[in-house]
Amino acid sequence: MSRAYLSLGSNLEPEKHLRAALAELRAKFGAIVVSPVYRCKAVGFDGPDFLNLAVAIDTDLSPQALNDWLHALEDRHGRRRDVARFSSRTLDIDIVLYDDLVMTGEGHLELPRPELKHAFVLKPLADIAPQAVHPLSRKAMAQLWAEHGPVADESMWQVEL
Repeated sequence: MSRAYLSLGSNLEPEKHLRAALAELRAKFGAIVVSPVYRCKAVGFDGPDFLNLAVAIDTDLSPQALNDWLHALEDRHGRRRDVARFSSRTLDIDIVLYDDLVMTGEGHLELPRPELKHAFVLKPLADIAPQAVHPLSRKAMAQLWAEHGPVADESMWQVEL
């Protein structure tokens, strides 16, 4: 079994889609670890605020098979792939870390995920896996978050799902 950390986000009916995604993740992988949920401004485009969170799962799927399964989950919840990459979405799920692998694959698979530089990915992950180590920098998530610097209150805040 491998440990994978996922980043989940939505800004179109986010409560509905994130709850449904968590239910499907539990059905597929059993017990999961779920971070607090953060409301964040859209990054890279103008759009409604996102709800973002992180999830830890244990899986026997390869990274590519997991990525494919997650894309199918996104698609079941109305994810459109015929629009600009940086646009509003019903559901966005990325593998951020998978054990200590460094790799790329089909379907925008990139480990570790470069979006770890963004607070909306890093903070939820640091909440549930402060000791998880970035395979390139060799720094723990808690250390990366501490080094990230302050986040403006208006750009990211914790909410209930």
